[in-house]
Parts: sequence; C-alpha cells; structure tokens
Amino acid sequence: MKLIIQIPCLNEAGTLAITIAALPRTVAGFDQVEWLVIDDGSTDGTAELAKELGVHHVVRHPVNRGLAVAFMSGLDACLRLGANVIVNTDADNQYEASDIPVLTAPILQGQADMVIGARPIDETEHFSWVKKKLQRLGSWAVRVASKTKVQDAPSGFRAISRETALRLNVFNAYTYTLETIIQAGLSDLVVKSVPIRTNPDLRPSRLVKSIRSYVKRSLGTIVRVFVIYRPLLIFVSAGTICIALGLVFGIRFLTFYLAGEGEGHIQSVILTALCLILGALMMMMGLIADLIAVNRKLSERILLRVQRIGLMLEEKSPRE
Repeated sequence: MKLIIQIPCLNEAGTLAITIAALPRTVAGFDQVEWLVIDDGSTDGTAELAKELGVHHVVRHPVNRGLAVAFMSGLDACLRLGANVIVNTDADNQYEASDIPVLTAPILQGQADMVIGARPIDETEHFSWVKKKLQRLGSWAVRVASKTKVQDAPSGFRAISRETALRLNVFNAYTYTLETIIQAGLSDLVVKSVPIRTNPDLRPSRLVKSIRSYVKRSLGTIVRVFVIYRPLLIFVSAGTICIALGLVFGIRFLTFYLAGEGEGHIQSVILTALCLILGALMMMMGLIADLIAVNRKLSERILLRVQRIGLMLEEKSPRE
C-alpha cells in the first residue's frame, strides 16, 4: 500500500520547509509514504527548494493555472506513481500533519471514499467572526447540495482513495474544495468528516482575498455544480415557479373579467403569457440538460475505463 502526500504550491518558499519538516515518513497501514509538490508557476524557487528538502516528486506548471488545476495535476501524478491513497494538504502548514493517520484510517477500513478534515473553526483565533459564520453557512450549503455530512467543506486537508481520484473531475479553476465534495456526494461516493487540529497562521490566505469575493465565487461554484449534476431539478423547479406565477396572474385577470372589470387589467394577461411561456421553456431546458447529463455520465464512465487501462499499462511497462 502506497500513500502519497501532495502539496499544491504557489510561491511557498517561505513556509514550505516548515510544512515538509512536519510530514510523516511512515503512516500506519502503508508500506510506502512519499511526498509530492505541485509547483503552480512559482517564481521564488519553490520547486528547487522542494527538491533540496527531500521531496520525492515535483510537478511544475510553467505558469500559474489556479489551485484547482494544481490539485488535479497532483491527483494525476499520484495515480501514475501508483498511490493507493492520496492526502492533500496546504503548503502553509495550516493543518497538523500528525493527524494524517486520522484521515486515512476510514479509507483503509473501507468506511469512506473521501475523508475531509474538519478544523476547529470556532477556536481558530485568526478567523474573524464573519469568516467563521460564512464558513458554517458555506458548509451547510454544501451539505444540502451534496447530500453529505461534511462539517468543514472549504478544508483542503483531505484523504482520497485511488478509485475516487480516478472519478473526480474539477471544472472550476478557482478552488477544488467545494466542487469535489458535491461531485463525490452526487456520484454516490461515501464522504466522511473527521476532526483535525490546526497550527498557528504563518501567512494570510491567498485564496480568500476578500469575504465578498470568496462568497461570490463559492456560491457560483455551488450553482454551477448543481446545474451540471442536477439540471432537471434546477430547471423544473424554476419552471414550476414561473408557471405558478402565471396561473396566479391568470386567475387574477379571470376574477376581474368575470366581475365585469376586465378592462384595465390587460397587464395580468401579458404577465400570465410571459410566465407560462418562460416556465415551459425552463421545463424544456431541464429535459435537454438532463439528456446532456446522461451523456456526461456515460463519458465519465468511458474516461474512467480509459484511465484504468492506461494506468495498468504504465504499471506493467517497467516490468517488461
């Protein structure tokens, strides 16, 4: 059994040494533990420093492509290197590395496909009151969207099984944290939360430049993933609301019309027609989107099989 701990990095020369020093060289249940750094277009020598610190593998992006792309590049590299379980952590030493066995245990025991480390948010001093409440609200929204019981959805400290890593596809370049949970939950993968510890803050977050921007991007990610994975629900719900409003306006006009006061209420007729037409269009869009979603699922299955075959061939080639 091989465990690979991956660390996405962007100009982390100032904190990487502290993070690497805390990583375990052995973890219960694994025969091999290796480290992998994804250098996402750093300009401060992060990749060179990683090699000097004894990191086993380094993946470099020539330019900055975003956290989500770096995360997926790490998963692809870990799969090619034969990882059975992948642990993702941050380069700023935010998470307590000695809790890695806590993350991997549910996967080794066959109880989960993905394990998310839940930080003690209420006890984290460098989180403002507003950020704490938004973290709670965001995690609640992800739980509703994904049908999971994840307590800390934005947490980047997570363990992923090999099979789950093969099935994940991230469409958003901003962050992988929310999308991967929603995708896993809606794909019937078992997602579990475990409490973990955190370390003192070494630097400000680069992902959350402002609360407003973070909320806007996070909500956009949730809506986009919902449209991708539950399009029929989204469009049928919107269409039903439009049709219901159209019926309300229509009944209002009929009430006045039967009372002999139909003149002067032509606006209700126009609104009725607009709402009914819009509702019907939403219903049709939902059906079309649902058919597209079926094709997407078939494509994902084909891609999964191709990846499995490719990895099997890569594993056999060195022996031959």
